[in-house]
Amino acid sequence: MTISYNWLSEYLPTKVEPEKLSKILTSIGLEVESLEKYESIKGGLNGLITAEIIECEKHPDADKLKVTKVNTGTEILQVVCGAPNAAAGQKVILALPGTTIYPLEGEPITLKKAKIRGVESNGMICAEDEIGTGISHDGIMVLPEDTVVGQPASALFKVYEDVVFEIGLTPNRMDAMSHLGVAKDICAWLSHHDKKGTTAVLPYKNGFKSNGQPAPVTVAVENTKDCPRYAGISISDITVGESPEWLKRRLQA
Repeated sequence: MTISYNWLSEYLPTKVEPEKLSKILTSIGLEVESLEKYESIKGGLNGLITAEIIECEKHPDADKLKVTKVNTGTEILQVVCGAPNAAAGQKVILALPGTTIYPLEGEPITLKKAKIRGVESNGMICAEDEIGTGISHDGIMVLPEDTVVGQPASALFKVYEDVVFEIGLTPNRMDAMSHLGVAKDICAWLSHHDKKGTTAVLPYKNGFKSNGQPAPVTVAVENTKDCPRYAGISISDITVGESPEWLKRRLQA
């Protein structure tokens, strides 16, 4: 069973680091078999920023290359670019020297300052398939004109990051087959070891109304000793639609 750290944390009253949570889970019988960082875009677009091409000229010694001047918001850098669509005035994604990019195909590439056909280049103006944001390799990615220069690409593309635990769940632990159930067990551990009363934060719920209609299903408990309480709910008028972005990202993680 996989557990999302972000999702689990919503039910915990205090922040607990992933490494500590891993030890707690194992100690309460939910053995952590693996712990992995998840990124909706591999590499998290770390080291990539938005920039603007302010000059674009032909390379003096290569017909298919261009020499650009790029404004990063803090400095002007010279970057050699081979994209046919590169032009002055474009807002683009720039990978700075030292950045590791993760293309859709092939191995990760760590950039460094270089001379390309005798001209110094300080980074790379990126196509979407070179950084994992899309599949196109027709040219560099051109951003909307109102894009703010100098912001992290991770903020622009709203990269979702999480830590995913893989736990070895045995069939008798029905109570731990949900994030809320696991959170309750963690809170019990925290209460015992930290000597503080810790209870799980219940998810927000609202809008459940009967509208005065009789329940289509009735629940009766015949043996209140062995089963003190049994609850049920009937839901109607459900509209099937696309899941919200926050739910998609959690399920993908």
